[in-house]
Amino acid sequence: MTQYEHEGLVRKLARLTSASVSGDYNPHTRFEWPESLSEDQLWMSCELLSVYDTVLIEQLSEQQLKRLSKWESINFYSLNIHGIRELLIEVSRRLHAPGYEALAEFLHRFLGEENDHMWFFAQFCLRYGRKVYPDKSIKFPVSEEFRGPDVESFLIFSRILIFEELVDHFNMCMGKDAALHPLIRQINAVHHEDESRHIAGGREIVKSLYARLASTLSREKLEALGTYLKSYMTASVDALYNPSVYRDAGLPDPFKCRNEIVKLPARREHHRKFTHRTVSFLNKMGGIVEQGFAP
Repeated sequence: MTQYEHEGLVRKLARLTSASVSGDYNPHTRFEWPESLSEDQLWMSCELLSVYDTVLIEQLSEQQLKRLSKWESINFYSLNIHGIRELLIEVSRRLHAPGYEALAEFLHRFLGEENDHMWFFAQFCLRYGRKVYPDKSIKFPVSEEFRGPDVESFLIFSRILIFEELVDHFNMCMGKDAALHPLIRQINAVHHEDESRHIAGGREIVKSLYARLASTLSREKLEALGTYLKSYMTASVDALYNPSVYRDAGLPDPFKCRNEIVKLPARREHHRKFTHRTVSFLNKMGGIVEQGFAP
């Protein structure tokens, strides 16, 4: 990375950090938590439900659909909790480590805001679902072929970006959906506001790390990084289809239900929408994920 590129990264992160400080809020007082949320309304935008555009949604009564939306919502916020916990661990390991000095202030704000997000997502799950769904995601350890601080950091920050952009697609939709309870709209709108800064900063960090790797790794190894990230993207989308959600919603044979809908062509088109921004970014950055890829 040239000195000019390094200075450009520092300036961009400084602007994002300043915006974060200016928009600071207390999550403990930002939201009003009603005693309960009515189950006679949607808890997640209909087009975001895992059964949308399938035969199954046509077979559900209005009340069944609303009940499913409750548990899809609890699952979505549970996934946020687990994803945030992982990124807090990985980013904390790099805070003030050699080579990360220029990122320190941005990462401090990032960690503080993500901790706040984890808190209010957990509040929602525990208040209105009485539980957080356990983390059953596939783990993605870095294999021997990817050992080395630059490669590991690139994969970690890329995974964080993939996770945040997937979540943000849902946040943007639900933050503006008048069919949802005001609390649900507010939580998603607040999260989107913070995540827009995290995503902007994350893209700059990922581009910087990739530029370093592109000058040292063979094309084969760069493509292997893309294969790893596509697998992670697929696993992230697959986690939206939780058999426990279908069980809690009272649907018969939840595992069969999950396995039948997750690979439907219509659902893959929605997966493409969920991940379009990320795929386009990775493709333009280095072509390591081909344009049009869908988990």
